[in-house]
Amino acid sequence: MAVSAFLLIASFLLMLFLLSKPLGNLIARLVEGELPHWLIKTETILWRCCGLKKPGSHIKEMNWWQYALAIFIFNIAGLLLLFTLLISQGHLPLNPQQLAGMKWDLALNTAISFVTNTNWQAYSGENTLSYLSQMTGLTVQNFLSAATGISVAFALIRAFSRQGIKTVGNAWIDITRITLYLLLPLAIIVALFFVSQGVIQNFSSYVLVHSLEGQQQWLPMGPVASQEAIKLLGTNGGGFFGANSAHPFENPTSLSNFVQVLAIFLIPCALYFAFGLVVGDNRQGYALLWAISIVFIIATSVVMYAETAGNSHFLHANISDHFNMEGKESRFGILASSLYGVVTTAASCGAVNAMHDSFTALGGMILLWLMQIGEVIFGGAGSGLYGLLLFVLLAVFIAGLMIGRAPEYLGKKIDVYDMKMVALAILATPSLVLLGTALAISTDTGRSAIANPGAHGFTEVLYAFSSAANNNGSAFAGLNANNVFYNLVLGIIMFIGRFGVILPVLAIAGSMVNKKRQPISSGTLPTHGSLFIGLLILVILLIGALTFIPALALGPIAEHLQLFGS
Repeated sequence: MAVSAFLLIASFLLMLFLLSKPLGNLIARLVEGELPHWLIKTETILWRCCGLKKPGSHIKEMNWWQYALAIFIFNIAGLLLLFTLLISQGHLPLNPQQLAGMKWDLALNTAISFVTNTNWQAYSGENTLSYLSQMTGLTVQNFLSAATGISVAFALIRAFSRQGIKTVGNAWIDITRITLYLLLPLAIIVALFFVSQGVIQNFSSYVLVHSLEGQQQWLPMGPVASQEAIKLLGTNGGGFFGANSAHPFENPTSLSNFVQVLAIFLIPCALYFAFGLVVGDNRQGYALLWAISIVFIIATSVVMYAETAGNSHFLHANISDHFNMEGKESRFGILASSLYGVVTTAASCGAVNAMHDSFTALGGMILLWLMQIGEVIFGGAGSGLYGLLLFVLLAVFIAGLMIGRAPEYLGKKIDVYDMKMVALAILATPSLVLLGTALAISTDTGRSAIANPGAHGFTEVLYAFSSAANNNGSAFAGLNANNVFYNLVLGIIMFIGRFGVILPVLAIAGSMVNKKRQPISSGTLPTHGSLFIGLLILVILLIGALTFIPALALGPIAEHLQLFGS
């Protein structure tokens, strides 16, 4: 089993890096606006249709607050349109099952969820949403929310590569180019591959079938492959069906499962290669990849160990096969399910091929903790890179204090304003998680939704708020979250968790882009060596440990001790 686990992790990372490197080169050209001449001429038609000239003439670049305002207005408009679509879907076409519109609180929660790249689902897709809502509502927002996160990463990358100016790019151009030249082509390729594997793509009504036992069952249909591709590439995670990627119509084979985990990490990983290219030092991108890869390998190994160790009660009962297969698909098995769980919680994705609620206490704790540290271990599309760069700035600041030198990163000094923004962004999501969990546990409405007693029930609530605040979207199950209290509270937390980080990040970009690069001297801290990689890992671990250890002690740690202590 250990050899199989090693080979699976090694083959996954090898394929990921081989695919990400050329994609990173493409993304670097998008960041710098280096597009082929024929594409620029074609693009001009689009801008003229919008009443604008081509980029570089009358479309000006934006400073950080103009960029942030454009991002905010764009996402608010998407939220309002999606909310309207969801509550009125019963009167709209492409609804063969005649499904009614959503209740206002569930529609608001869902609209916020998909606009913020969270894709938290307090409903079962095949029983709630029409094909029109799935395609023109959710799938469109899967593209646009991913483009939003990547565009913010573009702005921050430019801030480190440019100097002495005030602009970080144009949000409208970035979102358009990311959608048309990055997300759409990749989604088409992956969707066609999924169709070849058996993922369905149709507009048929649900099919009534007769089982071998003589029972009748409705098989849901729909345009699944097209949504499945972008849900993974954009680290969105919202499933067409309630079972998400555990459903055979979404994820039918072992090969499709392997491609799914690759797709989740593909763009986040490629952005690190692009970062090194744009700032003019590939070693910087490689150092960040080394740091997150080490943490990823350790986290995956722990989850695989916990799930193969299984339940201690089986071991005491002399049951030879004590692996924890509960909640997992037999076509994937222990190792592939564990890898998927780590990937989807390390990235800001939320797609699942197994029920995380059924993982062991130790395995579930790792999945929970990967979200709580801000999902920076590869992370989401765009959000992973800018989230990790926040920790980089913090690590550089701590190192500067230790050696008595003004901290700087890539030749740019980090001042008090920058650190205030870093602190605000890093502390925003833990505050939301802990305050939201405390509110739910302290109210009758919050406690009444918990299905399981004791430490496991507390973990379910903690997981829900960790998922919402960090824009992951996966659920621990066992929590009846479809009520007004949870729909509103989780919706507010998802919104603040998204834009409460984006705004400080763009403020940092505005500060950094205006600074001159300082020449390297003998006192400059190298940020590409093993010493800095170790320091960065330590800072990430300490922030996660100091913030969440008390809450984890009440949930998964207590459950683990109860299980093995008995």
